[in-house]
Amino acid sequence: METILSKIFETFSTWTIVLIVLLAILDAVLRLIAMWQAAGRKQVAWYVCLGIFSTLGILPLVYLLTHRENKQ
Repeated sequence: METILSKIFETFSTWTIVLIVLLAILDAVLRLIAMWQAAGRKQVAWYVCLGIFSTLGILPLVYLLTHRENKQ
């Protein structure tokens, strides 16, 4: 009886699985940083959107790039 994991490893190459895991980690890190900053700035709408929508790192990246602080 084959398990689900053995079928996944047969279907995808090792590099594909590693890439998917790395992208998931990157998405989680970007999401946490963006949610932390949105909460600190009391931007509830951004916080809720970042928490609900899974956009593979696109929405957190947009938030982080558009809400940068100018340090001069």
